[in-house]
This record gives sequence, C-alpha cells and structure tokens, in this order.
Amino acid sequence: MKYEDITKRIIGAAMKVHSTLGNGFQEVIYQRAMALEMPYFDLSFIREMEMPINYRDQQIGTRRVDFFVEECIPTELKAIIKLEDVHLAQAMNYLEAFNLEVGLLINFGAKSLEFKRVHNNSLNPDAKDYEDEKN
Repeated sequence: MKYEDITKRIIGAAMKVHSTLGNGFQEVIYQRAMALEMPYFDLSFIREMEMPINYRDQQIGTRRVDFFVEECIPTELKAIIKLEDVHLAQAMNYLEAFNLEVGLLINFGAKSLEFKRVHNNSLNPDAKDYEDEKN
C-alpha cells in the first residue's frame, strides 16, 4: 500500500491523542493535540493548509485541509459520534481536487478511534475507495 509507513505513523499519533483525551472534545482540541503529537512520530505537516479548487483551469475557491502531512497526505479530522458518507466524500474530494493518491479521515468523537484511508481511484484504479478501520 502506497504511503503505508506515513499513514501508520499518523494513525499512531491519533491513537495516542485519543487514548489520552478520549472522546467528547471539539475538533479543534484534537487538532491542537495532533499538532503536538505528530513530531513525536517524526511527521512534518502544515496545519489548516489552504488549497485552491479549480474548475476548467480557473480557481473558483479554496478549501482548508486540517493537516497536510509529509507533503503528500491530506488528513481530515472529525469529532462526531458517527462518520457519514458526506465526511468520506469530503476526504475523497481533496484527493481528486489536488491530484493526490492517499488521504486519511480520522474521527475522535466515537468511543473508539475511527479512521479511514481514502484512495483516489483515478490515479490508482485497482484500489478500493476507502478502508474502514477502528481502534
């Protein structure tokens, strides 16, 4: 799996944050904790990176991804009871809009940490859209 080492380290940092804080906080608290934890997992990142959205070669807006890790993995955090299809679509849209191969969607709001690795099928037609995982 492409970028497996990086995604495992991001998930490891998320597991540490979730095991320390548990669920029940607002998303921004988990963002701040992840920003403190990721360097311990030897991860470089840009927090709330603003990325352009283009249509027909024209910029029509921007979106901010919670973390852009190691210059290749957009990582979207949530703090909700249950992930829904709209959250998965958001993570997949980042990949397509920015021509990236792999991303992560991480939910701190459930009792157990939830995460999904999402794949850009236009760049890797053999990959599934996402992989469901729970800690």
